[in-house]
Amino acid sequence: MVNLREIKANKEFSTLIEWANKCMEAMGYTEHGIRHCSYVSETTRKILVELGYPERIQELGAMAGWLHDIGNSVNRKNHGLTGASLAFPILMKMGMDIEEICMITGAIGNHEEETGCPVSEISAALIIADKSDAHKTRVRRGKYNADDIHDRVNYAIKQSEVVVDADRKRIKYSFKMDGTSSIMEFMQIYMSRMVMCEKAARFLGCEFQILVNGQSINNHVAVRGTKPVEESA
Repeated sequence: MVNLREIKANKEFSTLIEWANKCMEAMGYTEHGIRHCSYVSETTRKILVELGYPERIQELGAMAGWLHDIGNSVNRKNHGLTGASLAFPILMKMGMDIEEICMITGAIGNHEEETGCPVSEISAALIIADKSDAHKTRVRRGKYNADDIHDRVNYAIKQSEVVVDADRKRIKYSFKMDGTSSIMEFMQIYMSRMVMCEKAARFLGCEFQILVNGQSINNHVAVRGTKPVEESA
């Protein structure tokens, strides 16, 4: 069976990732290269591992996370749909089972908040992994622009993590940010993404909690009832 190691070693995929990052840089976007792909791949797997999904599902999630942004090599608009179309023939050529290909391309094609939605456990985990990658390391080295809200927000976030509490059915996204930006600015660019993460968490049978500097900023109701869940740092 095709695995993540083979996906990473594939020259066609690595070139697509490289060019996707170059195109995003030319358009003034934050980092979308190997660092971002690695984070999304690892975090997608982590979510699926913590929730007890089978090992092969974990591996497919990691592969989808690695490939999710290759469509940016063509155009930012609808890059999820483009990326799925680019991945399909390459995965076929690698000899991957058609059912597994569909799971990966379905996740890639549904990770954009404009047109996507959680359609599988892999898709849901990928959405949360992708949208939670806000961090100072996404600001391109030597190119910080204080007038760019994306740079300000990412640069302000010094620590971030996604924690899965399988027993309480909760996925917690917490981060610490300094005065370089603000929660208001974060929400300006991340509101639709965080709403999508809430939907993805519900698909996985969980609730999604956002904590900024230890303070919960989204009111959430437990999926097991109507009683509000106690906030925790």
